[in-house]
Amino acid sequence: MVLLKGVADVSGLSLYEVLKESVDFRPQSPAYSYLGVSVSFTEFLAQVDHISLCYRKIGVSEGDRVVICLPNCPQALISFYALNKLGAISVMIHPLSSAPEIERYINDSDSKVAITIGKLVGNFPRITSESVLRTLIVASPVDPLPAIKRGLAKLMKEDVRIPRLEKGSGMITWKEFSSADVSFVDRGFPKVLPDDPACILYTGGTTGVNKGAVHSNKSFNTSAMGMVQASNLQETDGMKMLANLPMFHGFGLCTCFHIPVFMAVESVLMPIFSVDLICKAITKDRINYIAGVPNLFEKIVDSGLLEDADMSCIAGVFCGGDYITTESKRRFDEFLKARGSNTFMRVGYGSTEVLAAISLTDRYVERTGSCGLALPGFYTKIVKQGTEEKALNGEYGEICVSGPSLMQGYLNNEEETSKVLRKHDDGKTWFHTGDIGYMDDDGHLYFISRMKRVIVTSGYNVYPSQIENILNSIKQVKESCVIGVPDKDRGEMVVAFVVLKDCMQATEKLRKAIADYVEENIALYARPREYRFVQSMPKTKLFKIDYKQLENDY
Repeated sequence: MVLLKGVADVSGLSLYEVLKESVDFRPQSPAYSYLGVSVSFTEFLAQVDHISLCYRKIGVSEGDRVVICLPNCPQALISFYALNKLGAISVMIHPLSSAPEIERYINDSDSKVAITIGKLVGNFPRITSESVLRTLIVASPVDPLPAIKRGLAKLMKEDVRIPRLEKGSGMITWKEFSSADVSFVDRGFPKVLPDDPACILYTGGTTGVNKGAVHSNKSFNTSAMGMVQASNLQETDGMKMLANLPMFHGFGLCTCFHIPVFMAVESVLMPIFSVDLICKAITKDRINYIAGVPNLFEKIVDSGLLEDADMSCIAGVFCGGDYITTESKRRFDEFLKARGSNTFMRVGYGSTEVLAAISLTDRYVERTGSCGLALPGFYTKIVKQGTEEKALNGEYGEICVSGPSLMQGYLNNEEETSKVLRKHDDGKTWFHTGDIGYMDDDGHLYFISRMKRVIVTSGYNVYPSQIENILNSIKQVKESCVIGVPDKDRGEMVVAFVVLKDCMQATEKLRKAIADYVEENIALYARPREYRFVQSMPKTKLFKIDYKQLENDY
């Protein structure tokens, strides 16, 4: 716990300053490992300090935004803290985002610099004299590895080729970028304050339209501190956190990356999601802490890969990002116990707007179906829908949360910000989540459902209206409706129902053309896995498409 480092409260520090505290506390201990290569805290800080100068050399300064569109690799982790040292703001983007989405994020955030991997370069807008983007740094997943280990990338099935970069194109490889001569770069760095913006995370929020949630240094540090205090995580030397959740997600960025830095323990980077690799890491690396979405834990149990494994090393398991059934939690808890672990799954509740978890189940007393109690320094309550009036215990209403990790607002969107961040009569600012739930007499929170339509597939939010807008823009399509259906592997699977315009035939060629168009304009995880052509849509009494009926009929 941070008190061991002599720091009673880190809320007044920047992210970079927290890293320096951990270096002072445990200089030679591993900060992170990547495909078998371990880097100490002292080495990590040296990497961050050098890359901060490299960013400054290409023109990044205080207040600038830089897009990070990478898997969980050292370049992403180093850049995140290096940019913070400069007072710049990291804009985290899902690597599977479509080209139109990436361009919109770049323009919305006014990011003049971005970093991605070679296979994704084609999704970035071409750099011209008129474009917002000025420099694109192109990395490879094998850049941080010694030459002898680079063959491991083939096992990951990663395309590690760097595209041929045209001279003057505005693109530069990570190797060129990181090996630049920074001897004469200014070493004077700004004082980064707790309330200064540190990161922008794009989310659909409660409306389904992607918006940039702006989070401060204080957001990260107080969230990490609250999680550590509530979960009783131990920062004993040698402890390891599995960094399997993605960096572009608030849950992953704070829990799997900043919390290990905060605690001065090792983060084991997982560049791709693979149950096989995760199971191997648990046994080979003797992982102590795991955070994930329900789908991950279900896959681990069903895989059979850890049937005879010794899992006594597991000291903490944290689940969030989606609703987990009582049965799924029970199965995983029994799975852990049968393999020597004396812990059980802790379930949390949170959202991108509050960065990570804002509540966590008690480590001593479990309440079936509960998301737990508010973290230290945070608050939860239920209000009657459409009001700010507090609901009675046990009464269903909208979940509202408050605390120091609340976003500062949606970037360039005061209207949507004012809808969800509201100051109540108690003087606190509350985030109206758009989720339905209730609280018991002891303050334990229970999540029931979402007020607005959303599909959660593999832990990612998919908003039907976004896909329907794309489908309805196709000239052959009369109307469409997108639903989520239960799926063993993903939790929910995206299915699109389509009514074609008169005289159009539902051929396989047309189905493929429609699917191809949708794939070009939406992130990979959000793409429908099935298209069903129907003659008409069921309608409600208000003549709206009855998506509930489609779900039932499916």
